[in-house]
Amino acid sequence: MKGRADWLSQIRRNYDLYLLLIPGLVFLVIFKYTPIYGLVIAFQNFNIFKGIGGSEWVGLQQFERLFHSADFGLIMANTLLISLYKIVFLFPIPIIIAVLLNEVGRMWFKRSIQTIIYLPHFLSWVVIAGLFVNILSPSTGIVNSIIGWFGGEPVNFFMDNHYFRSVLVATAGWKETGWNAIIFIAAIAGLDPELYEAARLDGASRVRQMLHITLPGISTTIVLMLILRIGGVLEAGTEQILLMYNPTVYETGDVIGTYIYRMGLTSMEYSFSTAVGLFESVIGFILVIGGNQLSKRITGKSIW
Repeated sequence: MKGRADWLSQIRRNYDLYLLLIPGLVFLVIFKYTPIYGLVIAFQNFNIFKGIGGSEWVGLQQFERLFHSADFGLIMANTLLISLYKIVFLFPIPIIIAVLLNEVGRMWFKRSIQTIIYLPHFLSWVVIAGLFVNILSPSTGIVNSIIGWFGGEPVNFFMDNHYFRSVLVATAGWKETGWNAIIFIAAIAGLDPELYEAARLDGASRVRQMLHITLPGISTTIVLMLILRIGGVLEAGTEQILLMYNPTVYETGDVIGTYIYRMGLTSMEYSFSTAVGLFESVIGFILVIGGNQLSKRITGKSIW
């Protein structure tokens, strides 16, 4: 009873804060939790005219269809490869940028660089796709013009399976690297300046300060961001790929998200596409939990 009385007294003291919490909770319930009911159609042969209540229940049939599909191996391989490339090549870059910007003494220069590199984040993928289609055009693009100056043959980057994944990684890096660096810049800003002062008094160079103060100081943030990236490994940038790929590069560019789009909206296979989406979500959840446990074992740090 005492615990309940303390809880009620805390609510009375901070009632205004709890009132401010209500709109956020309502939003979560309506737009995040209520749609979960729709996952039922992954276990049905859903008929849009009969609705969820009248559609035939088929159990795990849609999942069996997914695992026995000829496309399953291809889309899983593409999804994992594209996500792995983005993690390996793009995840370290924001950390490096944040650490280097921290060493810049002139504030106006630092702020100018920050503004320039995170501006692409505010461009939609529609704009970026159109921009790079023009830049990489085999007939009028500046990249192929440069290749031609050196005696090379024009390359159709968006229709060549050898280059398409590289285009995806490069464009994603150009768009999001600066924005992702903000998180690490903020983490560095929270470090105690006295640590750097003590290191300078001991004669530590800037490189040693980076290695022994800056990087260890933001290691928790790095682990957190890496775990979140691992959790989203099956997403692979669906919106980006949808706007850039075409049937000629399905072999290297078709991922789970684009497959769900094609099967769900184009072919109207609602139950099957929901089953694929549920599979993606469950694997993502397992990866987040597994990544957290692995980081706890290796670094002793956990996000919860």
